[in-house]
Amino acid sequence: MSTVTFGITPGFGQKLHDALGYSGAVRVGDRVEISGQAGVDDDLVIPDSLEDEIVRAFDNVERTLATVGATWKDVIHVNSYHKVAPGDDVIGDDHNTVMAEQFRRRLGGRAPIWTETGVTVFGLATMRVEIRVTAIVGSGN
Repeated sequence: MSTVTFGITPGFGQKLHDALGYSGAVRVGDRVEISGQAGVDDDLVIPDSLEDEIVRAFDNVERTLATVGATWKDVIHVNSYHKVAPGDDVIGDDHNTVMAEQFRRRLGGRAPIWTETGVTVFGLATMRVEIRVTAIVGSGN
């Protein structure tokens, strides 16, 4: 039987756990799944800049993975959700350029699979991006 461990990110994750009753990460054996991570600070404030928001979302993925002993180097699958205006038919380069830069910076040459989805609403009205990942602990060694 596999051991199940839940992780709650200090700061923003604890606030969301207390308010909404969910954990940010779960580890079952070596497999890790995390909930979608927004580009918020510990007070749930989103930066004005889209680039800063995406970078902070990547930082929050890293913080959340750490709660269950994983890192970006263990990531095998990324789901990203990007706010688009109703009727838009593509996610813009303003999103894609920063996403690709962060993949290169954090993954050390590893290229996980990536599913990118455009959405029109998020849990917080000012959010423009959310990132969730699956990881296998130790697979990035």
